[in-house]
Amino acid sequence: MIRVLVADDQALVRGALASMLRLESDLDVVAELGDGTEIVEAVRRTSPDIALLDVQMPGRDGLSVAAELRHAVPGCRVIICTTFSRPGYLTRALDAGAAGFVVKDSPPEQLVDAIRRVHSGLRFIDPALAAQARGLAVNPLTDREADVLRATAEGGSVADIARTVGLSTGTVRNHLVSAIAKTQARTRAEAARLAELNGWL
Repeated sequence: MIRVLVADDQALVRGALASMLRLESDLDVVAELGDGTEIVEAVRRTSPDIALLDVQMPGRDGLSVAAELRHAVPGCRVIICTTFSRPGYLTRALDAGAAGFVVKDSPPEQLVDAIRRVHSGLRFIDPALAAQARGLAVNPLTDREADVLRATAEGGSVADIARTVGLSTGTVRNHLVSAIAKTQARTRAEAARLAELNGWL
């Protein structure tokens, strides 16, 4: 049996995924969670072979949890299952140590196939997203530029952003100018929106 943990903040989606997986004779859903902060402890407690994680969840996002699991519980392999079919998210998921990436509007048999493949030691990436990602540039933003754009998305002045990220206003302006140029945006708000759409934040 392949032991699977399902983590998704939407109860209906989480329940549907778990019910679908339980129909397979070789899959056993050992835990269902809706909060990202509970996942690592639940993995330690239930010892799943596969952790099926959403990207955006309360408490902690699936990508940061995947990165922690890679070191804390290396025997558990991660598949990201998300509505966000963006190459930037795929890149970040793979960088975090995920072995699979499936988009939620995929056919159910594709998710089941992904679980079996990843459990056998292979990697599985949604074919449409893999094709879309081929040839695209990697995230051009530095960590600090990304921090500044995240704070920009919350609104406020340059001084507000500087307080949020712990930098001087001059440094924040420099990061904003650079991020605007890299995203080919016209304003800092547009740069934040484009970076989010590409999965870079």
